[in-house]
Amino acid sequence: MFNRVILVGNLTRDIELRYTPSGMAICTTGIAVNHRYKKQDGSQSEEVMFIDITLFGRNAEIANQYLKKGSKALIEGRLKLDTWNDQNGQKRSKHTITVDSLKMMDQKSQDKTDSSNFDEEYRSSAPSTTQNTPKQNIPEIDINEDEIPF
Repeated sequence: MFNRVILVGNLTRDIELRYTPSGMAICTTGIAVNHRYKKQDGSQSEEVMFIDITLFGRNAEIANQYLKKGSKALIEGRLKLDTWNDQNGQKRSKHTITVDSLKMMDQKSQDKTDSSNFDEEYRSSAPSTTQNTPKQNIPEIDINEDEIPF
């Protein structure tokens, strides 16, 4: 089975950082992603999805340090279904994303100190993934748009 989600959007709220008793950082926030499409009558329309996300370990600490409400981010992770019983005893559920990889998409700020890691990609040390995966350097490829076959 394959469970992989990649989203680019803006954070809908500030980071909520906490630590487990064992010292692992966990943060939660939300991300808003837009989908633009053309209706049958030719007019443009847009729908917005709001999705809760959870980051673990170093990703959580970095997100807490550099991101805030409105920050643009690319996240890669896996879809998870959370279920619980509400106050009335009704069974409730929602989908969330457990983030494995985070890339901050906002421009570097000139006044930030030690912002050398701002655009770096980080791999999470989430509980069910491989431990301490090193960051990967993906080379940029210069491709002329006219050469793309689709």
